[in-house]
Amino acid sequence: IGGGSGGIASARRAAMYGAKVGVVERQALGGTCVNVGCVPKKVMFNAAMVNEMISAAKEYGFDNCDNGPKFNWATIKDMRDFYVKRLNGIYSRNLENSGVTLIEGLASFDGSNSVKVGDTTYTADHINIAVGGKTVMPAIPGIEHCIDSDGFFLLEEQPKKVAVIGAGYIAVELAGIFQELGSATSLFVRGDKALRRFDPILSENLDTAMKKAGMAVVPGSTPKAVTKADDGTLSLELENGDVHSGFDSIMMAVGREPLIAPLALDVAGIDTKPSGQIIVNEYQETSVKGVYALGDVCGDVELTPMAIAAGRRLADRLFSGDEKHAHAKADYTNVPTVVFSHPVIGTMGLTEQEAREKWPEDEIFVYTSTFVNLFYGPWKMEPSEKPKTAYKLICHGADEQVVGMHLIGMGSDEVLQGFGVAMKMGATKADFDACVAIHPTAGEEFVTLAPWGLPGRSPPKQVMNLAAGDA
Repeated sequence: IGGGSGGIASARRAAMYGAKVGVVERQALGGTCVNVGCVPKKVMFNAAMVNEMISAAKEYGFDNCDNGPKFNWATIKDMRDFYVKRLNGIYSRNLENSGVTLIEGLASFDGSNSVKVGDTTYTADHINIAVGGKTVMPAIPGIEHCIDSDGFFLLEEQPKKVAVIGAGYIAVELAGIFQELGSATSLFVRGDKALRRFDPILSENLDTAMKKAGMAVVPGSTPKAVTKADDGTLSLELENGDVHSGFDSIMMAVGREPLIAPLALDVAGIDTKPSGQIIVNEYQETSVKGVYALGDVCGDVELTPMAIAAGRRLADRLFSGDEKHAHAKADYTNVPTVVFSHPVIGTMGLTEQEAREKWPEDEIFVYTSTFVNLFYGPWKMEPSEKPKTAYKLICHGADEQVVGMHLIGMGSDEVLQGFGVAMKMGATKADFDACVAIHPTAGEEFVTLAPWGLPGRSPPKQVMNLAAGDA
């Protein structure tokens, strides 16, 4: 049930083993990721990144940059929508080529081993729930004037002035896109800064970078009401009494919840958490035999690649017939993830606080480096004014096994993927040091963190590596 990333991955894998498989989906194939998430978001992130490069052109000797190309929101929307529609078609063809039957409609349980779609009831030995989640909108007066993160992709025109409410990764990603593409952007966060659950090296550096880029970050903000003026602009009233006005659009990015309401889980007797998320064990099994769930509907590591891995491992265990897959399951530990903020963030493993809560103080080694990417090296400004990249490596025990990696700055998304493999394999600080640096790159910072090649010595408070472009 669900034609998103996790559902399609499990369906095609099962079909590969010869199982008879049907996928129920009522909307466009690909789920949140393809239609209103990862993919179109990255397209817009790329558009913002191109704008950054255009702005940087004058720092590399290009003249007459002030009269350069102008961004057209409607054009990129058309191109992005066309691309997404193409992906929908690819998903459809892949299902067909895999021998999977697409059942279009809304599924609800009609028993523990059957679901009803329209007037037709389908039975199966195995039912996998992979319906994902949906956005949450706060119940405040005037909420009908606001959009959610899905609505971001429906905007036909770029708002000149926009408010984004939320402190999570969706909020900072879309706020960053608005800001970099020229919208006057205000980010309203409930606490003191965004991404509070992330390691401080990330949240603090992002907060500084967003403000330096011109974004208004408003802490201590809880929305109370939204009103619409005669000229069509919107005002946001906060619980503290402050009123912020003149917005063309107000976007709520305050969270998501599992999309379980249409499923009639109670008919099948499937247990859920108070939050609505479906309870599963390590093998994705629900409280009902033969019924499974994975992805955002369970709330465990809500990432597209995680749902894909869980779906494939579930199909391996159920349908491969191979003894080596008898206990196949997804590994939810040390999962790398990226926040496509401006600047981009990569993170994997424990935060420093989590590591110190888990082990004694003298068993934790933390290495950090803050530097200026060489891209900004020739820019004629004081080094202190140049955009910063910051890396943190958290190690544990006498062998200094890497248990946390956190990075923010240009290229962090691509850097983390490779290092993530090493961390997943149990790499130590000595393993990192043993890899000769690729110079000049940002990623070399992780294999040259001081003290280099001297295990057991206390790391310095801060390292400024001139080779990386700080001069």
